[in-house]
Amino acid sequence: MLIDFSKPIYALAPLAGFTDLPFRSVVKKFGADLTVSEMISSNALAYNSKKTFKMLEKSPLETPYSIQLAGSQEDIIKRAVEILNDKDGIDIIDLNCGCPVPKVVNNLSGSALLTDLPKMARSIETIKRYSNKPLTSVKIRLGFEKKNHLEIAKLCEDSGADFIAVHGRTRAGKFKSEVDYEAIKEIKEYINIPVIANGDIDTPQKAKWVQEYTQADGLMIGRGAIGKPWIFHQIKEGVDSVSDALIKEVVLEHFDQMIKFYGEYGVILFRKHLHTYSKGGYSEASAFRNEVNTIVNPNKMRDVVNAFFSQSTNLKI
Repeated sequence: MLIDFSKPIYALAPLAGFTDLPFRSVVKKFGADLTVSEMISSNALAYNSKKTFKMLEKSPLETPYSIQLAGSQEDIIKRAVEILNDKDGIDIIDLNCGCPVPKVVNNLSGSALLTDLPKMARSIETIKRYSNKPLTSVKIRLGFEKKNHLEIAKLCEDSGADFIAVHGRTRAGKFKSEVDYEAIKEIKEYINIPVIANGDIDTPQKAKWVQEYTQADGLMIGRGAIGKPWIFHQIKEGVDSVSDALIKEVVLEHFDQMIKFYGEYGVILFRKHLHTYSKGGYSEASAFRNEVNTIVNPNKMRDVVNAFFSQSTNLKI
């Protein structure tokens, strides 16, 4: 079976600017069961954007692999799906109905679909009808301004989704309001397809609690994995900490993957990752972050990173 929901699965959530191929390949080595592309504009895909096609690339480790589409025009979604049909190695097409970012919402995509449920249903049905991939999924929030999570979840099921991932906030809640795990639990009890819980899962202890409380079929972790891609290993193995040596190895491998994928520009793109990797008990972390913000040469960056992460820390979670 492509995804075995007989036991909880652990998925990496799509995060624009972070969950690219280099990061996903690192996460996959730590036991993530499912990885999802960064959000792909169906418009950009339909109009053959080179940058968008590069975003579709995957690591050989990524099976199953999901492509997340954003869009709401059925003809454009259909065209995007037909393009994906010609690409091997894609197992799932996921429809984004959760992104709260204004430029996405103003384009009637992402969480804007929660304001027009008939259009949302048609969008899911279009993917289901034209996709030749094994599975169709949907990422949702609990509502736009107010919760109507059960109606939304049932619509996903009725429109042909094979499973859903639920971010436990409304669009109005953005990323700051408290996550409503009770609502995720209610969805799990209300529909018959698998439900993956998402939102503020950032430690192994929190993961265990959310899974037990919601009884979800899996957990999806996004920001909790940035700077801590080993969190999937921690959750699965029940360990609270990882070694300094492992952290250094991961950071350097991630950096090498960035250079391989982006060329020298990967140095600049990697700075934001170093900002999060360097949190956690390292001395002179602030000075390190200032220094890497000025480096453009890959060899120099690797030397500075190697030296910084050779030190010991007291905090490894």
